[in-house]
This record gives sequence, structure tokens and C-alpha cells, in this order.
Amino acid sequence: MRSFGSALLSSLFLLLMASTSFKCEGFEFREATIESIRQAFDAGELTSRQLVEYYLEQIRLLNPLLRAVIEVSPDALQQADYADRERRSGRRGGVLHGVPVLLKDNIATRGPLNTTAGSLALLGSVVSRDAGVAQRLRRAGAVILGKASLSEWAHFRSFSAPSGWCARSGQGRNPYRLSADPCGSSSGSAIAAAANMAAVTLGMETDGSIICPSSANSVVGIKPTVGLTSRAGVIPISPRQDTVGPICRTVSDAVEVLEVIVGYDLRDRATLEAIKYIPKGGYKQFLKVEGLKGKRLGILRKAFFNFPTGSVEAQVFEEHFRTMRKRGAILLDNLEIPNFNEINSIGGIAEEIALEAEFKLSLKSYLSELTYSPVRSLADVIAFNDRHKVEEKVDEYGQDVFLSAENTTGIGPGETKAIHLLKELSKGLERLMMEKTLDAIVAAATLDTSVSNVLAIGGYPGITVPAGYGKSGVPFGVSFGGLRGSEPKLIEISYAFEQATLVRKPPSYLSE
Repeated sequence: MRSFGSALLSSLFLLLMASTSFKCEGFEFREATIESIRQAFDAGELTSRQLVEYYLEQIRLLNPLLRAVIEVSPDALQQADYADRERRSGRRGGVLHGVPVLLKDNIATRGPLNTTAGSLALLGSVVSRDAGVAQRLRRAGAVILGKASLSEWAHFRSFSAPSGWCARSGQGRNPYRLSADPCGSSSGSAIAAAANMAAVTLGMETDGSIICPSSANSVVGIKPTVGLTSRAGVIPISPRQDTVGPICRTVSDAVEVLEVIVGYDLRDRATLEAIKYIPKGGYKQFLKVEGLKGKRLGILRKAFFNFPTGSVEAQVFEEHFRTMRKRGAILLDNLEIPNFNEINSIGGIAEEIALEAEFKLSLKSYLSELTYSPVRSLADVIAFNDRHKVEEKVDEYGQDVFLSAENTTGIGPGETKAIHLLKELSKGLERLMMEKTLDAIVAAATLDTSVSNVLAIGGYPGITVPAGYGKSGVPFGVSFGGLRGSEPKLIEISYAFEQATLVRKPPSYLSE
């Protein structure tokens, strides 16, 4: 990152401060929440146009450095003006009325924005309709501001490509320390939320793609139970594991967005089963300051808190555990998922086998539904990359995962065996939680440590909340996980933890 030079970084920082300190009739844009935006709208202190203009300016100033946004919507200001006219006439479009949202670039939107998973191969493709979650956002009145960058193809093209890189926007950078890993694949969504480029962003996770970037960029990420949010119109990897969730700066904002995007979608059969988990009265009722009281939390010490004695992380988490106890939580320390080693070893192999076959089939299905597309199969995408080696950095990063997936021939005996094994391995967490009557498990979320694979194979939910900052200034988080449908308890726990600790601080943009 030295190539940017200290002078450029200083200038950028001054521009940033000038922008983020700007106020409109007493409204503070920097770190604004959905609730503060809504109150300012209601008081007549802020318009949607002013808010969109602010975020567009943030993107203009910061995106050349952070590469968090692939493109902004050319009609974002028109959407904002429409929301303002509705507000003046006394009509409202929903709880996100006039609030700008950035979507990960694998979530389809009908209209001027591309949906490409960060790849040049899908540039110019045309979707027939919005993704299910995008439809729900629009019905709630949200302004679709643009598309966030990501690790290309949701980090499923190559093992060697770095997190946060895609051909369309380049290398995404962590706003806390520019040389640090922003983590993937929903890196752009997390970077943008952290750097105040939007009030709300959406990510998608197959295994770690919301949890990891949220922790690395000091924001809140909710990985919902698989099927709780629709995957229709989302460029897929696996129908077993894919799930769309919010990435925001606060738990309350993320919960507001979750409440908007959950629900049945006839284009996604998994939502039919998962709607039974949606609580009557929604999720906001679980935003309780006293939410830790009486909760039985399993601390997965050995696997996820193995920090050097005296390290920043070790000290921070011990303090967090004390805080949880003071707030009434019952901590069951030194617990282990009984088959954790198997999940990490043979489970990783089985997951790879299953995901590659599922990706090839699911991608073909997604591409077949496009009104127009330059590619119609995984083989077409591989051939495109070979023809555009320089732009897609094929010689540097390769496409080994694609090639391996292309060699699959459907869900045969080997894939079926792998999927069955993953189902069996997922029961390890179920056994632990039932035997210890746990409300949630607790794990550190760092660039090197994540509970994502445990949650991924069972379709389980998790919420990651900022927990601290390492010696180098790089953020780390804490993840609360549970069984399918346990979002209400996880929201109570994560919100109470957040309010008791208030760890998050705005980015520092350190260069080295």
C-alpha cells in the first residue's frame, strides 16, 4: 500500500473528514442508523435525495481506494426523488422508505444495474426480474444504490485468488488497515458498510462469506438459517448452503433489514419450510438490552480462543466474558463440538465435492433464466476467461475450482455420499447444544478463526458483532451461532452484547 503515498492518504483523509462531518439541518450522516434516518425524514430535517447524494459522494471519494462498489445505479437519485414525493404526499413505501441499499453483485436487479458476480463474463447479461430479496427491499421502499464488489464468483473460481478481488472492480481493501485482508466473499458489502458508503448492505454466504468480512471490517453480519431468505435470482453456489443476509453497522439495523427480506418465495422451495421459523411479530421485538440474562452460552474455547497469553485478543475476550456474566449470561466454558476435527478434515473434503457439483448445476439453471447472457454454462465461463486471460488474471489466479466443477457430472453416488456425510457431521453441533441445553455457541471471528464451516454444513444461523481491534488495528469479531430457526435468541444475545460493549469505531484508513 506504500504506492498510495502518505500525502495521498492524508489528502484522502481530509476529504473524508470534510465529507463525513457535513451536516444537514443538524443531521449527522456519519454512522447514521436506519432509525436516525427515519426520524430525520419524519422531522423534515433530511430528504432521500440528500442522503443518496451523501452516499454517492462517499463512494466517489473512497471507492478509488477501497474498491468496495462495482457500480452505482444511474437512477438512484430518481428513486430518492420518488420517495421524497411519496413522503410529502403522506404515503410511505415501508420501513426502509427512502433508505439507500447496496447489494452484493450476485443479487439480481432488473433495470440499469448489471449482475455479474464480479466477472466480465456476465457483463451485459439481462435478468428478467429482481431477485426475491431485492423485490422485498423495493416493497419496503428502499433505494437500490448500486452493487457492492465481492471476491469474484463468490470466491469459487480459484483457490489462489485473494479475498476481495474481482475483475470488474479490482482489489477491495480493508478500511481499517489497507494492507489487511478484507475477507470474502461479501467483502465489498462489509467494506462499504464500514466506510459509510451506505446505510444498508446485503451479502450472501455459502461458508463464511458474511461472517468473515463482517468481523474483518468491524460491522455486524447476520447469516440467516438457510431458506429464511430467498435465493431466487441470486447467482448460486449451493442450494443447501447459500443464504442471503444483511451487513450493517449495528445489530438493530441488521435486524430491521432481516425482517424485511425474510419470507416465502415461490421461486425458492426452501423458503416454504423455513417460514415456520419466522416469529409472529417479527424480529425487532428481540432487540432487548437485557437479552443476555439467563442465556446459556457455550464457549468453544479450545477451537476458537486459542490466542497467545497476553495478546490483545486474549485480553479483550476475557473482558467480554466477564461482561456477559455481569449481564446475566451463564457461560459454559471449555466446550467442544464432539466431531469438530472430522468437520475440519473429512467434512472439508466432502463439502468441496458437494459444492462443485451443485455449483455447476445451479449456475446452469440461473443462466438459463436470463433474458440475455454472453454465457450459458460453466464451460462457457471457463472459455470466456481463457479468451480474456489478462483482464481476468487467469495466469495469475487460475480457475482451478471452475475446472474441477466442470468435470463433475451431476449429483452421483459420490456427491450423494458427501452430502449425507455433511448432514451427519452437522449433528455434532446439535448434540452439544441439546446435551448442554445451550441457547447459543460463542466463537471468536478473526481472519484465521471462524465457526462458519460448522454453521454452513447444517444451514444454521449466526450473528457476528465487532469485538475488538488487534495490535495492527485490524478488527476482529465474535460470532454467536445456533440451530435452525434460532435467530430470535441470537438477536437477543448479540444486541445485548453490542449494547454492553459498544466496540465499533469508524475506520482509520491506516496505510501499512
